Amino acid sequence: MRALEASLSEVLGSPGVVGAALVDAVTGLTYQSAGDHRLLGTGAELAELAGLVGERLYEAGAEGELESVVVTTTRHHVVVQVVSRQGDPLLLATVLDRGRTNLALAIHQTADWARGLLT
Repeated sequence: MRALEASLSEVLGSPGVVGAALVDAVTGLTYQSAGDHRLLGTGAELAELAGLVGERLYEAGAEGELESVVVTTTRHHVVVQVVSRQGDPLLLATVLDRGRTNLALAIHQTADWARGLLT
């Protein structure tokens, strides 16, 4: 778990990131969370959100797998990145301060962090 703590601490060290969590995308089990992650809800809620979005995209004929979900409020962005791996996928969810974050860059960085979790 120390490696996960270190990884999430690195994520929190990025400009505008105020919270993060790593969740099993199937069971909703939260492996680690850091910072102010209250906007993320529970691990089960994140897993359900990703599952619902993925199902609807499939039903609408979208090709490929769900990569990320972005939710924007007046003060925050929430980016949920799917981390594919052998076994159940993971979700790396981050809460970003909207006033201090470039959303396009944050989505790119979140994908990089997600890939880095598996190395």
